Amino acid sequence: MTTANTVGSGKYTYTLDENWVNLPDGWEMPAAAVAGDSQDRIYCFNRDPEHPIVVFDREGNYLSSWGAGLIAFAHAILLDPEDNVWLVDRNNHQVMKFTNDGTPLMTIGTKGFRSDTGVAADDLSSTAFQSVTHGGPPFNMPAGIAFNPAGDIFIADGYANARVHKFNAQGQHIMSWGEPGTGDGEFNLPHGVWIDRQGRVLVADRENDRVQVFNQDGEHLNTWPTKLIGPALFCVDDDDVVYIPEHNGGLVSILTLDGELLAQWGSELHRSCHGIWVDSHKDLYVVMPGDWGRTRRVVKFHRNS
Repeated sequence: MTTANTVGSGKYTYTLDENWVNLPDGWEMPAAAVAGDSQDRIYCFNRDPEHPIVVFDREGNYLSSWGAGLIAFAHAILLDPEDNVWLVDRNNHQVMKFTNDGTPLMTIGTKGFRSDTGVAADDLSSTAFQSVTHGGPPFNMPAGIAFNPAGDIFIADGYANARVHKFNAQGQHIMSWGEPGTGDGEFNLPHGVWIDRQGRVLVADRENDRVQVFNQDGEHLNTWPTKLIGPALFCVDDDDVVYIPEHNGGLVSILTLDGELLAQWGSELHRSCHGIWVDSHKDLYVVMPGDWGRTRRVVKFHRNS
């Protein structure tokens, strides 16, 4: 780090821009997650019942918003190759698919239904994972989402479960894997998931401080050598560079697909980093708090050439 606003190292050096968004007057953006589409439009998923989805161009100009009243607890967002928007609503135990202007297309999971995992039926806290005694079917406080090229959907069901679920493109359940624990194929809050270009399933096993790698049938292949402090989720660019926010360490880490660390920055003052996206210019958008006690927001890191 060379200045207060310059972070990273080597070819992965960035300039922080905390005020890149131009919100409409009077709006706030208590962000939970961020993702982008094929045109580099940035979708911020917020814990604001009136404006859960707010869309900007990459310069931070406001474009649109939608979704009022739809979401109980915003958690994860991802856009598929057709620029449909997929949302994970943790506390309604649902995964929903929309067009990019908010028309509903599909819902997976029954609103309010929780599978049996040993967690108390009234426990919707962020520490519910500590009470999981066994894995269960979909869903119990799901956390993350990914797709493969065939359109299969993978859900990290972690806050009150310990499994990854696989669905086909029509939303039909195919299989699940995982149990609570620290061994291979066991999870302690599977929080994020990604399918890499080799077809491997990367799982951010957050409270075990690790990334586990599986095939798409749930067979454990390996665990990354780099220990991460509460990895939250992934974004992998078209050069197979992996970007991970470390929730419990307040760090942003950049790695190879073999888990080798390329660059890292941050501090515990920014603990609770919760989302990340990289656009076609290799700029980063990160969900993070400013310091202890501040609401999360989306900041931008401009890649230095």
